Amino acid sequence: MGTRSGAERDAITVEIAFAVLTGAFAGALVFGLVAGTAWYLELPGAVPRIGAVAGCLAFIARVVQVLWHFTPGTPAETAPPGPADGGART
Repeated sequence: MGTRSGAERDAITVEIAFAVLTGAFAGALVFGLVAGTAWYLELPGAVPRIGAVAGCLAFIARVVQVLWHFTPGTPAETAPPGPADGGART
């Protein structure tokens, strides 16, 4: 296993932060939908707990989805190939 560059470590940190933030948003949205509906329709007290479990599952699913599709690499490796002269036109 090789040493990671500063750019690679930064990319991994940003990706983890993105996964956690979007996971928290997805979890809060799912919880809000389930618990809000239960509150509005005056459903029994177990429904908000189900919403909490569904929100946690949505959080975990989103974090796993984002991190599963992350492929670390330097921007030069992932950038599309361009002209050899840097794109200058004559």
